[in-house]
Order: sequence, then structure tokens, then C-alpha cells
Amino acid sequence: MTHDAARDFLATRRSYPLRLLSEPGPDRATIEALLTIAARVPDHGKLEPWRFVVLAPAALRRIAGIVAREGAAAGREPEAIEKAAGAFRTSPLAVAVIGCPKTVDRIPAIEQTLSAGAVCLSLVNAALASGWGAVWLTGWPAHDRATAAAAFGIEGAEWVAGIVHIGTPREAPPPRPRPDVAALTRWVEG
Repeated sequence: MTHDAARDFLATRRSYPLRLLSEPGPDRATIEALLTIAARVPDHGKLEPWRFVVLAPAALRRIAGIVAREGAAAGREPEAIEKAAGAFRTSPLAVAVIGCPKTVDRIPAIEQTLSAGAVCLSLVNAALASGWGAVWLTGWPAHDRATAAAAFGIEGAEWVAGIVHIGTPREAPPPRPRPDVAALTRWVEG
């Protein structure tokens, strides 16, 4: 069985820059459906080495304040602080995908990391396929331990795999150059 529509979607999918997303974002039932789709990723050992933190507009504004405070405390450049905080102030809705590595000898940590990344991409694709605009971002607030702990509640060995912003698209995303697949491919036939 082929799925031509799915293949065509994947061949033409484009993330939306955050500046092209506006309110409203999806409602709770829609987000739950998108998360259910996003969770259908390779997950060796069925460890579920990730979790979701859904950030409604009020939470995003609160996180913008955390980002500003933590950025200033860390001595970051004011422009970098404003850019990062501004992303949270203007986002219609976001889902932080948190990597939750499990200590299991039979499943390498890298496979758990890749599963968390696959969740991020699946969430973006589920949102796009449902007619929403979406983009997967990170930036220093996701990678700075103090900021990520205060903003997203990470603990222990957890880490932020991605922040997927979802909203109503204002216009089509701009085209961007795509990789030269032929230059990146090596065929081995024997």
C-alpha cells in the first residue's frame, strides 16, 4: 500500500518562522491529538525517553520573564536576551519536548536522544499536516541548565530536545535552499 498524499506532504513540508505564526494556537483536544501522533516514533525498548510540557500563552509570557532574568544573571548580551525572550512573548502556543534518558544497558543513550528528536519532528509534521504553522526551535534558553530548569522544570539528567511553536499561519513560509542530496550520497553496491 502506498500513501501518495503523505509522501507528497513530506516532499513539500516547510516549517514556519515564528514571526509568521499568530493566535489562536490549537486547543487542548487538538494538542492532545497532535501529541499522540508525535509519540509514534522509534523508541527502542519502549522507554519513552521524552515527555511534553505544553505552554499556553500565559505560561509563555511567564517564561519570557524567566529567560530575561536568567539571561541577565548569566551576563548574556541584551540583544540575545531580547531575541530569546521575544520568541516566548510572541508564540501562540509551544510544546517543550524534554529528553528523559533512562539508564538501561541494552538501549544506548544515543538511541534515546534520537527518539526525542524524532518526537520533535513528528510533532512539527503532525501540526503542519493538520493545517497549523509550526517550527522546532531551541536556542540558549533550552541549553542553559538554570534557565531550562526554571522555565520547563527539567531535573537531573533531563534536557530540552526542542521547543515546538504552533499557531495559525499568517502566510506561506518563504522558500529555502534544500540540500544537494546527490552530493551527500554515497552508493555502495558490493
